[in-house]
Amino acid sequence: MTFDPQSLRYDAKGLIPAIAQDHQSGEVLMMAWMNAESVAKTLESGRVTYWSRSRQAFWVKGESSGHVQTLVEFRFDCDRDCLLLRVKQVGPACHTNRRSCFYTVVDAGEEVEVMAPEF
Repeated sequence: MTFDPQSLRYDAKGLIPAIAQDHQSGEVLMMAWMNAESVAKTLESGRVTYWSRSRQAFWVKGESSGHVQTLVEFRFDCDRDCLLLRVKQVGPACHTNRRSCFYTVVDAGEEVEVMAPEF
């Protein structure tokens, strides 16, 4: 069956959450938003392309930072309303220069940073 990006379930703003996961380690790197066109661009180019809500523009991961995400596998959940992008990540995934955006843990009611910036 041929995949159609329009077959996914987008929210009222035409967006769908996309979770980026390292294809080798399984580490969750980040979450961002995509629309049908950014899904299509990602599948066509192999370079992960998100939709920036703040800039209202496409955001090719690593275009300005060099911290590129190359698509290895594109998955969606059973409800078709969330994406899992298994990627090859070059450099940090987070804009804070950490490997993952998920670097804060709540431990005994306190926020604890468990990952330092890479540089």
